[in-house]
Amino acid sequence: MPLSSFAALPDDARLWLLALALPTESSTLAPDLDALLDRWRHKGTQYHAAWILLENRILAIAEPTLAAEPSGCAIDGMLRGVKQITAKLGTALLDPQDVIVRSLDGIRAIPRPELEARLADGTLDGATTVLDLALLTLGDLRGGRLERSLAATWIGRKYKLAAAGGM
Repeated sequence: MPLSSFAALPDDARLWLLALALPTESSTLAPDLDALLDRWRHKGTQYHAAWILLENRILAIAEPTLAAEPSGCAIDGMLRGVKQITAKLGTALLDPQDVIVRSLDGIRAIPRPELEARLADGTLDGATTVLDLALLTLGDLRGGRLERSLAATWIGRKYKLAAAGGM
């Protein structure tokens, strides 16, 4: 996974991973997202964020200042801006509660209320690859922690799933 946009940022930079409802090209997002992040300020603090689009579906934004000096208002403002950009482009951000899985037909979202039914019908099992959008630092992303088996997540612990099997 090329993370060259993040080369100047430290491993402890704060990370946000946001899933897009529809596949999107980086070049489509770039003008508006670059402008948003260039003007990202709050109470006199200028933030220095970078972003990449993974697999045309997962927007990764990293910023080092907010790891040490978090500002909920600054984060909310950035997230509102991203939602406005995606709406302008005819897509949306997926519900952060959705479980994002890699299946034979690509990346897809499983709404949280459907989780038990998908486990029961065999659509999901312990070996299903999950994209963990709850990573908090750029180092986690660089360390390859984005993809894990469902069994290795909170879902696996809750439902006592084994890693054996597959989709």
